Amino acid sequence: MGSAHQIVCEEDIATSPSRFINREISWLCFNARVLEEAWNPNNPLLERLRFLSISSSNLDEFYMVRVAGLKGMVNAGVQTLSPEGLTPSQQLIEISGEVTTLVSDQQECLRELRQELRGARFHLVDYDELLAAERDWLNEYFLDQIFPVLTPLAIDPAHPFPFFPNRGACLALRFERSLDGEDMEALLPLPSQISRFVRLPGEDIRFIAIEQVILEHVDKVFPNFELAGQGIFRVLRDSEMEIDEEAEDLVDSFESALRRRRRGNVIRLAVNSSMPDDLRAFVISELGCSEEDVFSLGEMVGLAELSELIVGERPDLLWPPFNARFPERIRDFGGDCLAAIRAKDIIVHHPY
Repeated sequence: MGSAHQIVCEEDIATSPSRFINREISWLCFNARVLEEAWNPNNPLLERLRFLSISSSNLDEFYMVRVAGLKGMVNAGVQTLSPEGLTPSQQLIEISGEVTTLVSDQQECLRELRQELRGARFHLVDYDELLAAERDWLNEYFLDQIFPVLTPLAIDPAHPFPFFPNRGACLALRFERSLDGEDMEALLPLPSQISRFVRLPGEDIRFIAIEQVILEHVDKVFPNFELAGQGIFRVLRDSEMEIDEEAEDLVDSFESALRRRRRGNVIRLAVNSSMPDDLRAFVISELGCSEEDVFSLGEMVGLAELSELIVGERPDLLWPPFNARFPERIRDFGGDCLAAIRAKDIIVHHPY
């Protein structure tokens, strides 16, 4: 009896979908291992920051392609089961739970890394931590470098909510006009022409995020208005590409696909957790995304751009550069590796 029961169980396992691991969940587990390297105290601090940036960039790509593909299947009414027996909608539910944990861990990791970097005289500061001299310098920097490339947008019936490109970040603002107290919603996209972080002068390495600089000088952009609410958001769009390999003009087919990719549907919206509820609801409504696709982040929006903070002037916070060994045999032949291989072959097969 026991032997027969064991054979039946083995047959059930061999044919059961539970023997498979979902492809998307497996990838998220891989990215969690990337993030684990950002927690690893044996890695130099800036390398840990790099791993955090990579894990965030990876997650962006995951949403733009894999999650976008699953959402497309749900919208098309596809109910085909994956090898492990999940429908597209069920896979999205599983993904949401895993990503919520992953994003929370990323934010916590950044908080800890900022504290550890401070001990190494490497600072990512908030505006209220700035010295008086640094504030004066930033005022000049804003007027010379940031203000000329800003594009303030007031939102009203005559000026509808604009299109934001994939990975675009923007400040959402609510103002009260000084003259009559009338409310106004406005947007201030973060300029892509300049770095996300501003390097401050001084002996220590000190950076500040550009959105904080803009918010402290927003009165210069919107004079005669009083700031009543603010937040930052970042959009990810469907970037899955479908190419007709039978098309007569493949180049034209790629160009069309790239244009569609740039204007794909919003599949993920990241907002800072301090954004007022009414302003958050306004952004969600205008972008046409569902609440389940919104992530509230407590530390920073857009962690992929943390790679901009990795500077080479602090080699003590980086891994030593890898210098590849150049074989002497190849050097003897002036860098011609094939000649070195031929000579070695002659020696091996014809020692005399």
